[in-house]
Amino acid sequence: MPPRSDHFSALVQGAPNNELFRFSLAQALLSEGRPDEAAPHLAFCVAKKNDWMMPRILLGKIHLGAHRINEARPLLEAALILAIEQTHEEPERELRALLADLH
Repeated sequence: MPPRSDHFSALVQGAPNNELFRFSLAQALLSEGRPDEAAPHLAFCVAKKNDWMMPRILLGKIHLGAHRINEARPLLEAALILAIEQTHEEPERELRALLADLH
């Protein structure tokens, strides 16, 4: 069973600028079906690290799920560039498919 969001929420309260705690909290919230609560934590991670692909993918998917295509596209495009640069083949394939569906 994945860690629950309350565990990571307590960690974030103790260290609100820790992007790893925020990312873990966002993942837990997503696993609990709470994307709207996860989004600000992922946005924090995106703003904190220019080369972090996963928060961009997850936040982009949240926007896609809410039909906010104009918000999703730049995140997914940036994640695709990072996937290519960092040679992450599986995310690259997934991102190319997601972006192709938007065009």
